[in-house]
Amino acid sequence: MNEKYTGLAETAIQSIEKIAGTHPGFRRAHAKGCFYQAVFVPNGEAAPYTKAVHLQQRPVPAVVRFSDSSPNPNMIDSLSPVKGMSVQFHLPNGEETYLVSVNVPVFLTKTPEAFVEMMRLAAEGPGPRDLMKLFIDYPESKAAFQILKQMKPFVSYSTSRYFPIHTFYFVNEAGDRQPVKYEWIPEKAFSAEAKKEAVTHPADYLEKELEDELPVSFTLSIILGKPGDATDDSTVLWPEDRPRISVGRLEIREKILQPNDRVIFDPTVLPDGIECSNDPVLHARQAIYAASSLRRFNGL
Repeated sequence: MNEKYTGLAETAIQSIEKIAGTHPGFRRAHAKGCFYQAVFVPNGEAAPYTKAVHLQQRPVPAVVRFSDSSPNPNMIDSLSPVKGMSVQFHLPNGEETYLVSVNVPVFLTKTPEAFVEMMRLAAEGPGPRDLMKLFIDYPESKAAFQILKQMKPFVSYSTSRYFPIHTFYFVNEAGDRQPVKYEWIPEKAFSAEAKKEAVTHPADYLEKELEDELPVSFTLSIILGKPGDATDDSTVLWPEDRPRISVGRLEIREKILQPNDRVIFDPTVLPDGIECSNDPVLHARQAIYAASSLRRFNGL
């Protein structure tokens, strides 16, 4: 673990608890979620860029968790527009790797310190002057706030796009390093029936709607970065003209009735052939997840 962020992680968790209350035994973010059994079938298109075993041509089993971003496990589905999709890939050598995504393509801040400061201000109930200072000090947050402001109510886990946000490096057999970003693209189109269901059952419609739609599938795409593209700042979108390649298909088959809820979906746990970028928010997530899990596993 990166010890640099240990103290920062504790501050972040404390601020979240102050905002949303303490919910013993639950994750400090994305507390409400459901698990599904899946299989990921790579198509080999990523092989020129990475030697990662799950991106070659051999199918690998996977576990998918869809979630609400709120720390409150009883959050009504329609009240929170930000949702998550986390995938655990079971590799042939017995190891695991993870992709952690949300339905927003950028993060709020480019440093974990700025994010924790936002959480601290939110916990204290910021006044207009505090918020104004926040926007002056962290202008990079404007893009994320604009996206959140324009988001419509979330109506379906199975028809949303999900973004792992951070940049990673693919490394091939020759040692070449290629910056990439990921995107999960749903194979099912928007469902008017799902929207109707959302209005009728606002509390927990998402899980029911997904179960009614199973099996559902997503295509995993990678975006190839070019020199000069931001690789250490998750508040910045790459230009639209960057090459995109579909590298595999995730088929979600059935709900797991008794899931292993002790899984930590840590995006920094990577196989040979994939490396973290220098994005400080990415590296801080490991410490924040560890702090959250310690409380959760101890029933706190």
